[in-house]
Amino acid sequence: MKKRIVCLTLALMMTATQVVSVSASREDELREEQAATSAQLDATYAQIDQLYSAKQQLQDEINSLDANLVNVMVSIQTLEGDISNKEADIQQTQADLQKAQNAKDKQYAAMKQRIQYLYEKGGNEAWFQMMMSADNLSDLLTKAEYTQKMYDYDRHSLEKYANTITQVTNLGNQYQQEKAELEGMKQEYEAQSVDLQNQIDTKKANSADCDNEIAYAQEMANEYANLIQEQQAEIEQLEAERIAAEEEARRQAEAEAAAAAAAAAEEEAAQQEQEDQTVYDEDGNEVDASEAAENGDTVYDEDGNEVDPSQTTTETTTEDSGSSDVEYDEYGNVIDSDNTVDPDTVDTSSSSSSSSSSSSSGSGSSIVDYATQFVGNPYVWGGTSLTGGADCSGFTQSVYAQFGYSLPRTSYEQQNWGTEVSYADAQPGDLICYGGHVAIYMGNGQIVHASNSRDGIKISNNAAYRTILSVRRPS
Repeated sequence: MKKRIVCLTLALMMTATQVVSVSASREDELREEQAATSAQLDATYAQIDQLYSAKQQLQDEINSLDANLVNVMVSIQTLEGDISNKEADIQQTQADLQKAQNAKDKQYAAMKQRIQYLYEKGGNEAWFQMMMSADNLSDLLTKAEYTQKMYDYDRHSLEKYANTITQVTNLGNQYQQEKAELEGMKQEYEAQSVDLQNQIDTKKANSADCDNEIAYAQEMANEYANLIQEQQAEIEQLEAERIAAEEEARRQAEAEAAAAAAAAAEEEAAQQEQEDQTVYDEDGNEVDASEAAENGDTVYDEDGNEVDPSQTTTETTTEDSGSSDVEYDEYGNVIDSDNTVDPDTVDTSSSSSSSSSSSSSGSGSSIVDYATQFVGNPYVWGGTSLTGGADCSGFTQSVYAQFGYSLPRTSYEQQNWGTEVSYADAQPGDLICYGGHVAIYMGNGQIVHASNSRDGIKISNNAAYRTILSVRRPS
């Protein structure tokens, strides 16, 4: 009887557990889905952070390219001014050349006229007749000296004008060469400006792509966040329903167990009352107590004591049913050696809950001597190799670095390096800064510099061939 009560109780509890278990299974499934959605949301936010970083890097690069483009455009404007000045110098040189040529032609014509006059007057004997017509030796010497001076004057004048023409011609050629160099630099700067503008356009397009990707990722993040909220709301609803179902199942199980225990106790008491007490007659034979009571027979217990058969049945029943040694568990079952409920063997929950967690001592002449040994090496835009190729600022940076001086990389930054001095006070080893170009002053108006892709590293004899913006002395 006791085992049957236990089985009934366990069956009721298992039925309730199965009902709750369906809800718990869906709850666990939702929690797994929510964890996966949270992981996707975190990944999306990480992607947004990466896109913002990439966009910021692109913006920094665009700003840097814009600054470089402005500097290149300023250099182009400066070169255009220098070219214009050089054209004016060339025009002036051409005018001076024409003037010198006219003077030479005039002097030559006068000389020819004098020679022609002498020959027309006396032919081949003109000089002899002029000397013979002298009144005395003094007059002869005077005429001879005059003739020599006239000859020297004509020769000196012709040589002077010839030298002037040569100098003006050389100066014109120099101006033409300098103009060509300036125009070549202008073309290179214009090519740089086109390249910079293309880079800026490309990076702006990439930045726009980043904006589109950020917007899309933000939309996905919003959808994930909304989905997590919906999942959380459903989880909380299922959890509340599960708790309510568990509480209702527990209450019903306790009520049914208590009712079953009470019914079993009543049944056992009734059966106990119906059982006959073992008694004996005077001959020692076992007789039925109830029958003996009805017949009025005298009966004895197993010890030979006379007992009242009607009292024996009542006392036995009372003694058995009123035992103070009987205990009940929390489900109303009797606890004894044959019927013991182990709480560890009873699953009272629907599901288990989850838990979660070089030295600087070089002199200016040393710098010049070191720099000039690379004359003839190529010009490479963006390069810093003294042998393999360098641009103007890369050449100066690498040369000064050999003497412990750390120059910035670009010509625009080098214009603020060192100590500024006037061009009149320039010394060998000083840095000459032009618009978008730098050179090393050699003294006597000469510079050594990485000129352009055509001439490479070269020596120029006129440091002021273009506008000088600043002269910087190493310090």
